[in-house]
Amino acid sequence: MQRFSSSGTRQGIILVIVAMVCFAALDTLSKYLSSMVSIVIALWTRYALQTLITGLMILPKRGLGVLRMRHPWLQILRGLTIVISSAIAYYTLRFVPLGEFTAILMLTPMVITLFAARWMGEVVSWGRWVLLIGSLLGALLVIRPGTVDFHWVMLLPVLLVLTSAAFQLLTSHLSRDDDPAAMHLFTGIVATLSVSGLAPFYWDWPTSLSTWVLLGLLGVCSTLGHYLLILGYGRARPGVLAPFIYFQVVFAALSGWLVFAHQPDFWSVSGMVVIVVCGLLGNWLRNRQEARHEAREQARLQERQRAQPIEIEPTV
Repeated sequence: MQRFSSSGTRQGIILVIVAMVCFAALDTLSKYLSSMVSIVIALWTRYALQTLITGLMILPKRGLGVLRMRHPWLQILRGLTIVISSAIAYYTLRFVPLGEFTAILMLTPMVITLFAARWMGEVVSWGRWVLLIGSLLGALLVIRPGTVDFHWVMLLPVLLVLTSAAFQLLTSHLSRDDDPAAMHLFTGIVATLSVSGLAPFYWDWPTSLSTWVLLGLLGVCSTLGHYLLILGYGRARPGVLAPFIYFQVVFAALSGWLVFAHQPDFWSVSGMVVIVVCGLLGNWLRNRQEARHEAREQARLQERQRAQPIEIEPTV
């Protein structure tokens, strides 16, 4: 098992928190730009800049050989999945408040838990199942189907949760064989090329310089956030860093209030709190379960070592 130092863990936590600031800024810019430019322009600018920045960081040192992937077709599928997720997010943010949008997106780890229990044979304790149901109830408090405040667009974040879960599962599987930084570059190339195919049909040049600046910041926030996340997970255990992912909900709600003057009502705040608390408790239970499993495996290993007979070499 990989060991992490205490100073490295602190650095990892700081990197992840700053990454959450970048992602909250990314969503804020997306919501602001959604009424000004089309999805195609926003996505193309974001991923073209991601490809350019990441390429300048990686290619001079490692060359084009870094793009040779063990599973190229799955990498392409991963790139297309993030494009679909980004398109859903960009359209949804035009109508859904930032805090509520981000809170529902935090259901993604729970969906991954469901997948792991059903298809990967992971043992999920009854406590985690209870928290999973609690998270879904929290999402219902935010969405509130059947009320006058409900609109079908509120269901789009749920679809985004499914596509984001698929992206993260692909990332987890592929990162065992390929370098995460190289994967980030490969994803940017796939996303840019796929959106470029739509550009001739939906391209409408922004006329103001400020719009181009905001589009540039969109790409920078996306690239920087993912890069800091990669660095953070290289310095600390995922179980230690996972709770700090929920800082994005706080940053998003704060940004929604400061930039768009949106104040969530009581039920929305209640649902957001339920989702975050259930997510944090679920992460704690998973870490405890993994720690107990590691302790049992270590105890078995020590028992086997003690049970082995000691061979004494004959003396001549």
